[in-house]
Amino acid sequence: MTKRQKNEGEGNRTAAREYNKESRSFIESGKVEKSAEKARKAVEGEEDRSLKRAEKEGLKKARH
Repeated sequence: MTKRQKNEGEGNRTAAREYNKESRSFIESGKVEKSAEKARKAVEGEEDRSLKRAEKEGLKKARH
């Protein structure tokens, strides 16, 4: 049986703490520069067209 998560409403503190914890962990792992370089290459390289298409599709759905 799964534990039911308490509805914290707007401004979910539990989710915010988890996000902050994971963000700090990622930064401390030393992988930020490598990930940033990988993202830059994707945007400036062959993946650019498909990334823009995916962004456009995502924005279309978000406007509804």
